[in-house]
Amino acid sequence: MSNFTSKFADRKIGPKFFETINQSFENQVYKPRLYEDKIDFDRMRMYRLNRVREQLRLNEIGACILFDPINIRYATDSRNMSLFTMHELVRFVFISADGEVILFDYPKSEHLSKHLCTINEVREAVSWDYFSSSSFVDKNAKRWAEIIQELMNEYSPNNNRLAIDISDPVGIQTLLSQFNVELLNAQKIVETATSIKSEDELVCMKACIEVAEKGMKLMRDKLIFGMTEEELWSILHKTNIEHGGEWFETRLLVSGPRTNPWLQECSNRVIQSGDLVAFDTDMIGPYSYCADISRTFVEGNKFSDEQKKLYSLSLEQINHNKSLIKAGVEFREFAEKSWKLPDKYFDNHYPCTVHGVGMADQFPLIPYPNSDFTNADFSHRFEENMTICVESYIGEVGGSQGVKLEDQYLVTKNGLKQLSSFPYEIDI
Repeated sequence: MSNFTSKFADRKIGPKFFETINQSFENQVYKPRLYEDKIDFDRMRMYRLNRVREQLRLNEIGACILFDPINIRYATDSRNMSLFTMHELVRFVFISADGEVILFDYPKSEHLSKHLCTINEVREAVSWDYFSSSSFVDKNAKRWAEIIQELMNEYSPNNNRLAIDISDPVGIQTLLSQFNVELLNAQKIVETATSIKSEDELVCMKACIEVAEKGMKLMRDKLIFGMTEEELWSILHKTNIEHGGEWFETRLLVSGPRTNPWLQECSNRVIQSGDLVAFDTDMIGPYSYCADISRTFVEGNKFSDEQKKLYSLSLEQINHNKSLIKAGVEFREFAEKSWKLPDKYFDNHYPCTVHGVGMADQFPLIPYPNSDFTNADFSHRFEENMTICVESYIGEVGGSQGVKLEDQYLVTKNGLKQLSSFPYEIDI
């Protein structure tokens, strides 16, 4: 798979893990995670970091600052309290296009990432969130901005273009009003970088999908009337955590009349005999990769004629749309040829037909187009080694039930390679 090769693949900029190992760690016993022996972690880490660096250079940006914990994980493989740091800006990483990578971590957490080959230095983060700063918000924001300016002066002295993924008005305004930087949006940088997977990333994704499908089988086996949606959903959560998984993007599991409309979170509703049960895994599993698979079961395993009809239409949409995709196909061409929803289901359609997937949902996202294709950018193309999900939801507006299906694929030059393998409930 030569297409995964990067000219920076052999570059190591921090200590290797076993160079920093201590006696207390060495004596511990750990159970290997799924496919752990098949993943070259340092190679994967450097591939991802250098994908970010390459995008910085291509866009003539001197450095970027990443606050989003998913972006930090992608660029450095550093993880610390991911969900907490999604709403509190208490850790970030500075990445220069050609120089240092400096992680600013939550206080007393510096030891968590010192072994990573992607990181030159770990410092304690300066935060200005109200939770920890209170009346010192402005003061701490200025301290943070001063540090960023110092880093830009040292590591990007001839380029003041700085990309940031997420922040808040206080930090941004302080940086812009008091210091010499041109701010840009880092989302394009990171989303473009993450869209093409390496061989090691695909093994990580394989492990995640396998864990998800193990949990899905347990869900199907244990589904019985009288249990609640939340009790059924907890089976997948337990399976994920006990295999080294991390968290869930959503709580999308519904039953009976709650399957229509879609996008409802699971509840304490008691599942009844013959109910459809539809769910979307949205699971951040082992190695922080996402398994994004949707299935619809029926309690008692006997579909009614109406349920069969809905399921068949959903499966028809999946099969048609996946047949159109291969490397080089323009999004507009795909959208023009994609399966047409019957009118009575259209107003209840899923928000997109296809989306990218990696450490979470990511670029690209292809919505249902309007008549003149002005509702989104359809000019991009599918690229080799993108990983995507093909989506379907079929439910009549005002109807009593609906069916949700979704599968995960690798884009190749010859078409799609299916990554998820959980069987459908019926064939068409």
